[in-house]
Amino acid sequence: MKFIDLFYQGEGVGEISHIELEPDATFAFLKDRLTEKHQVPVDVLLFLEDEDDPIDESVLVKDHATAKGLKIHIHRCRHVEVSVIFNAEKEERRFPPSATVARVKRWAAEKMFGMSEDEAGEHVLQIAGTYERPTPGTHIGVLTDGKVCGLAFDLVPDERVNGAVGGVA
Repeated sequence: MKFIDLFYQGEGVGEISHIELEPDATFAFLKDRLTEKHQVPVDVLLFLEDEDDPIDESVLVKDHATAKGLKIHIHRCRHVEVSVIFNAEKEERRFPPSATVARVKRWAAEKMFGMSEDEAGEHVLQIAGTYERPTPGTHIGVLTDGKVCGLAFDLVPDERVNGAVGGVA
């Protein structure tokens, strides 16, 4: 393995970005590169995607990489307080900023609101008070500003537009 592909999102980095590192690089080296590149505060934490705790920065990148690379999240918040409202019921839970929107939706729809997998598939998370529906792979930390470590969603039906095939007669 010559280089390891790292894909990352985080505070101050809205879109998924990419960097290549040598396998023997540490997560501390990665953090230094990212804070310099994106001018994020030096007190940020690094998370592996969907991991609950920050990664030990002395660990080598190769110790966690797969053939597909590694997905990282960089953020000052250790946790994001998430609330989800559905049918006037509200559920709350803490997630790491590296949690994906898909993970939050599964927790809310299936575990808290008792939906089947099929029913959950017909719903999406929408940021409360907006019409913004982040994609399932988005890290929830991207949706916060790093100062307020909280996020509110509404669980809403996924509106699909079914169009006619062909032209107008």
